Amino acid sequence: MTRTRYRIFETEYPYFLTGTVVAWLPIFSNPAMSKIIFDSWRFLQQQRQVKIFGYVLMENHLHRIAAHDELSERLGQFKSFTARQIIDALDVAGNKTLLEQLSYFKLKHKVDQDRQLWQEGSHPQQIQNPETMRQKLEYIHYNPVRRGYVDDPVHWRYSSARNYAGHGGIAGRGEGLGVRRFRERKRLEAGDAEAEPPR
Repeated sequence: MTRTRYRIFETEYPYFLTGTVVAWLPIFSNPAMSKIIFDSWRFLQQQRQVKIFGYVLMENHLHRIAAHDELSERLGQFKSFTARQIIDALDVAGNKTLLEQLSYFKLKHKVDQDRQLWQEGSHPQQIQNPETMRQKLEYIHYNPVRRGYVDDPVHWRYSSARNYAGHGGIAGRGEGLGVRRFRERKRLEAGDAEAEPPR
């Protein structure tokens, strides 16, 4: 396997991941479609032990920081499941326009499906230290601020900024203290006996 900074290859580290809807279609402006994403994340946390350290869901893309021993597999399952659920929900709702667009923008080599929801790839970036974790969390949480949707990251409902501020987030428990836990784990691995064990 080629080791690049955009490949998941050392699963002891969390990864910053991006998911983008084909043609940047605003699928997640519909709360019912957003709910499918968050239900899937809760399932991955509770049933598959995927750790989610941070997230944001925008109208046409999402970012998250996640860790798991089989992260590539879990990511593939997430994309496949949510695509199927969202396309079925659009079909039931009779949203012909979006369904036609998902067909139109489907890549030609995807001959086994009629529509495509997610762009290929997730551009994974490995996070090896607390400073990078903090930078990525800040990037995630300020996404809606940069877009002009809110003035404060905590005001964006679909973001883990609410978890970090102690308000609880829509994705469930989340990791909430991802930076501290990550820092303490790294200190323990380095042999610092005074480090607080991660909970």
